[in-house]
Amino acid sequence: MFCVPSPAIGAIMNITKGGLVLFSANSNSSCMELSKRIAERLGVEMGKVQVYQEPNRETRVQIQESVRGKDVFIIQTVSKDVNTTIMELLIMVYACKTSCAKSIIGVIPYFPYSKQCKMRKRGSIVSKLLASMMCKAGLTHLITMDLHQKEIQGFFNIPVDNLRASPFLLQYIQEEIPDYRNAVIVAKSPASAKRAQSFAERLRLGIAVIHGEAQDAESDMVDGRHSPPTAKNVAAIHPSLEIPMLIPKEKPPITVVGDVGGRIAIIVDDIIDDVDSFLAAAETLKERGAYKIFVMATHGLLSSDAPRLIEESAIDEVVVTNTIPHEIQKLQCPKIKTVDISMILSEAIRRIHNGESMSYLFRNIGLDD
Repeated sequence: MFCVPSPAIGAIMNITKGGLVLFSANSNSSCMELSKRIAERLGVEMGKVQVYQEPNRETRVQIQESVRGKDVFIIQTVSKDVNTTIMELLIMVYACKTSCAKSIIGVIPYFPYSKQCKMRKRGSIVSKLLASMMCKAGLTHLITMDLHQKEIQGFFNIPVDNLRASPFLLQYIQEEIPDYRNAVIVAKSPASAKRAQSFAERLRLGIAVIHGEAQDAESDMVDGRHSPPTAKNVAAIHPSLEIPMLIPKEKPPITVVGDVGGRIAIIVDDIIDDVDSFLAAAETLKERGAYKIFVMATHGLLSSDAPRLIEESAIDEVVVTNTIPHEIQKLQCPKIKTVDISMILSEAIRRIHNGESMSYLFRNIGLDD
């Protein structure tokens, strides 16, 4: 676990006023590690609560101490059973609301369903639905990290603090990659070019963009709002109306915009889940002459057989934060490294509880970051 505590923050971390209660909403013990780290940094004990599944798979929450008039912070890290995780959070929030808590702040480092934040044909914007459910249950504030799309904050009618993990990942690059000055920051698709540019400008490094890979799920082509209505003939729409059709996209051959020959390639993204696109990018970079390949991401979901695929791939190291527990995946693949972000979450909790400004945690962060 990589973590270098800041003396300035560490000196004030334990200063909290009374009336703060810290709960973990997870019934899965492997998901409580981050909660324990945050509590240790704040110098408080974890609140007493029981979260468990009934034999019929219903979730039950029993709060075992008074929360009346207190600031309640509920930490929820996402397990593989994401729907159970959501119900645990909603039930605990509602339990605190009906127990007269002064405020209920959700600390959700990885916001589930964040990839479903756009209309997909005849589907739905699930992250908007989830935001509405959290607000309706009684959440009064949300602390999260690196939302898949920053616009998700607009789905809430409560304050949302979208913290950034990039300072910790940048620190890892500077301290754990000895010859990082010979590196180039890589975007595995044009969609992640802004993030790569942000890393490159802060490290004073070059940037490369891979273009022409297979269509991914974030493409506009899966947005059904441009699909024409079914009609037996054109006259069924309007006899004199000629609607110009959108020219279909055609992916060019895979190209790398930027020089990676004889360099360290550092691929940056917000989520690493299905690793196929990362493996394809790594192979392309190897063919173009990169001699080391790192992958940096905030949220390491690493689903299915991702650890095995990474271990067998050209990738040298995958660096993710502990927003999501992945200890089992690390045992399966030694290439996976973890950066601890409990420091910034605990400082956010401390500042919100004490009524202090949060601007310190957003220093040097622009609109495009």
